[in-house]
Amino acid sequence: MLDYFFAQYNDYPVHEVYLELIAVFFGLCSVWFAKKDNILVFPTGLISTAIFAYLLWQWHLLGDSMINVYYFIMSIYGWYHWTRKNGDVQEFPISIMTRKNKVHAVIIFALTLVFVVFVYLYFNKFTSWYSYLDTLLTAIFFVGMWLMAKRKIENWIFWILGDVLSVPLYFAKGYTFTSIQYIVFTIIAIYGYLEWRKILNKTSQKL
Repeated sequence: MLDYFFAQYNDYPVHEVYLELIAVFFGLCSVWFAKKDNILVFPTGLISTAIFAYLLWQWHLLGDSMINVYYFIMSIYGWYHWTRKNGDVQEFPISIMTRKNKVHAVIIFALTLVFVVFVYLYFNKFTSWYSYLDTLLTAIFFVGMWLMAKRKIENWIFWILGDVLSVPLYFAKGYTFTSIQYIVFTIIAIYGYLEWRKILNKTSQKL
């Protein structure tokens, strides 16, 4: 059983295995802090995404590599956005998407999809179902990260969908630790949505 799940690591450089484990650890920490609406989601996320951007490029998952570069940039923006206050009151608390946000989300999804398809075509990387799923996941996660930086509760819906689709992708590609990470991500994201919903309801009752 262990050979079935982890035999592929026999052919990997040792440093990549260690890097994957470190990235998984900080990735899990980041999602946990996001669930708790804790600002530490961003510094832990920066470490994880920087490592994964490198590893995914090495593994020829161009879309996911670009996702992590984008995550890195958006983590810096989100860190700033979440810390903004008007006196002692958070300027951007947890909220639901507005109509304008929805329009922007659709535009981000469409533009990301077109861009990643162009990249895959340019590098002639549409060689298996991995590539097509990777393209879709890039668009889903781009929207999810943007919504999280904006502190919109709907970000969890995109994370849940993307995490579920990522499990078979990484397992099929042979990256077992990362696949397991996405199983845990899915569970935390479900609880994250429920916890943010409670916070949002409490805030609404105070108004």
